[in-house]
Amino acid sequence: MIRLYDTKVRDKVDFNSLERGKVGMYVCGPTVYNYIHLGNARTFISFDVVRRYLEWRGFDVTFVQNITDVDDKIINKANEEGRSAAEVAAEYTEAFIEDMRAVNVQDPTIRPKATEEIPAMIELVQELVDTGHAYEVDGDVYFSVRSYPEYGELSGRNVDEMEGGHRELRADGKGVEDRKRDPLDFALWKAAKPGEPAWESPWGMGRPGWHIECSAMSRKYLGLPFDIHGGGADLVFPHHENESAQAKAACGCGFANHWMHGGMLQVNSEKMSKSLGNFMLLREALKTTRPEVLRFLMLQTHYRSPLDFSDERLDEAAASLGRIENAVRNLKWALENVQDIPSPLDTRKLMDLGREARTNYILAMDDDFNAPRALGVVFDFVTDVNTMVGDKTISLSDVPAVKDALETIVTLMAVFGVEIALDAQGEGAADYPAEVLGLAADLAGYSGDDAQAAVDALLAARADARAAKDWGTADAVRDGLVGLGFVIEDTPQGARVTYEG
Repeated sequence: MIRLYDTKVRDKVDFNSLERGKVGMYVCGPTVYNYIHLGNARTFISFDVVRRYLEWRGFDVTFVQNITDVDDKIINKANEEGRSAAEVAAEYTEAFIEDMRAVNVQDPTIRPKATEEIPAMIELVQELVDTGHAYEVDGDVYFSVRSYPEYGELSGRNVDEMEGGHRELRADGKGVEDRKRDPLDFALWKAAKPGEPAWESPWGMGRPGWHIECSAMSRKYLGLPFDIHGGGADLVFPHHENESAQAKAACGCGFANHWMHGGMLQVNSEKMSKSLGNFMLLREALKTTRPEVLRFLMLQTHYRSPLDFSDERLDEAAASLGRIENAVRNLKWALENVQDIPSPLDTRKLMDLGREARTNYILAMDDDFNAPRALGVVFDFVTDVNTMVGDKTISLSDVPAVKDALETIVTLMAVFGVEIALDAQGEGAADYPAEVLGLAADLAGYSGDDAQAAVDALLAARADARAAKDWGTADAVRDGLVGLGFVIEDTPQGARVTYEG
């Protein structure tokens, strides 16, 4: 049984999907006025792992994530740059999709854009007006917070202790705030201003408020109620509180069955902010860090806890991921170099350890998607595999157990969205030093720019030199590779190389 921490309940609860075998999941997407930063990426990666795990467990997941492509921030950016809001939104929407794919976040099942869903928003606003939960003032429409007695149930706030002034509560112009019936009321629809994007509505030309978007789009594409609504912890109030209130007030039904929120990201133990100079865009981080390493770092902290990002932690994550990649390469090498010899392995024990790893992995992830604990299970299994198989030459009878071990590691990491390549050297070749190209050019006549091919050429040149008893060349290749951080093992099946940096 999967259990998750429900923000509204403030405790772990059993997860029972509303429709057997299916999950409807909505995660708030970006406001596209700039490139996403690492904090955004952390949220999106966390919920990508939740989705992947649910799918791996056999659920048919409909994953909806919106694009907010009309907003004050977009309009302000457009005015600053002398462009239209649509041009700004289009540029950063494309950049967001590129960035998500770069870190192996799956595309959502449905990715609605706010500007393409205006009719659904107008319909919802009209329902709120008709039921007395909203009112219009000179083209603006506001949600009446005190008309909905359950307001505050998600965030745990008391209406009588709240103050106006959060994102949608700020006045847009002189006198606007005074026209509200209550300072807590927030905008559902905003009257058009000169030069801003606007659409026709029963209240005149205007555009939607921020909160109404997700309520309308989740209702349209998932129906109400749906299973899981996710986002960063910073969205609990006011965004998700307002979403829930307006959706439930309009239909008199449930909204999200479960609320999940991810923890914030810190840089070197401090809150990430432009003022502190530690603000980092995802695409900037990816210039120096492999996507797999970035995801791996984020897996090492539970999705609900604050994540501390630093160069030191990135280095540690790279080294830890390297251990897993090396284990996969060793198993792959063993399968490619099977010999007709007596078995050196206790294959029954190896198979038992694989089953135990898969079971413990599920137990960890079933407990509120505890990726750090599940990752520990993978590490324990890798340690066992390294001890049992290591650099041994295996026999034909060992192949099923070794294949099972290999598939177990690769599959469990894939659930995390960390792909471990099954080629001879795996993705670790991406970390090979550039100097290996020069070494291969000098000693092996290699003229390409592929680091893996350069290593292969050097090993071939060394083998030829050894066969010709040209020990000087053979030693030069060996010493050159060792000097760059490679380890060479000579086996009956030929030289085998790993990179330890």
